[in-house]
Amino acid sequence: MSEPLVLLPGMMCDARVFTHQMAALSRDRAVTIAPITQGERIGDIAAFLLSQLPEKFALAGLSMGGIVAMEILRRAPERVTRIALLDTNPLSESPTSAAAYEPWIVKAMAGQLDDVMADFMRPEYLAPGAGRAKVLAQVQAMARSMGPEVFVQQARALQRRMDQQKTLRRLKCPALVLCGEHDGLTPVKRHQFMAELIPYAELRVIADAGHLPVLEQPEATTKALQDWMGQPFVLQ
Repeated sequence: MSEPLVLLPGMMCDARVFTHQMAALSRDRAVTIAPITQGERIGDIAAFLLSQLPEKFALAGLSMGGIVAMEILRRAPERVTRIALLDTNPLSESPTSAAAYEPWIVKAMAGQLDDVMADFMRPEYLAPGAGRAKVLAQVQAMARSMGPEVFVQQARALQRRMDQQKTLRRLKCPALVLCGEHDGLTPVKRHQFMAELIPYAELRVIADAGHLPVLEQPEATTKALQDWMGQPFVLQ
């Protein structure tokens, strides 16, 4: 059996975001979908997860989950057998981008979470087409389940996150960098940059997908993850 796989969802997402991947990938390995809600800083979230997860594991993170995954890798590289970074960002927030969270935080605390999420996950961040509305409805449903307190907590963690470029340069395990071709939040160029930082990384761009390829093109995304899980531990 392959090593266990840990999936980290994006901001305001729960296990439903990985429905297709969980069904397919759990046929021949243990798969855990771990929460990124336990802590007010990225480091706190990573520390909590490291206290709960197996001694060694493959790690895949989507969006904010990818940011947490990079912090796990920074803290415990010997425990991560391979890593997949999906539609994410290794850079810290600039003062301007960090400040942009504040109006959302205020509105979320005032009971306007649906409005916040409509602005936070905009249609143009996803691939064009009829599927957008369904994916956005799924995001709203997950966000309502998580609640405004989690939004505020996760937003604060993102505001204070650290730059992980050095972590990626030091990476020595099989790495997949994946994004949707229409990702309007973390564009393809950002993933090309990430892949260039990582020795031997593979870059996969998913056609007809945007920021959430796990939902927009689940089959293609799962296939990319299966290929990554099948890579040998020793990089040539």
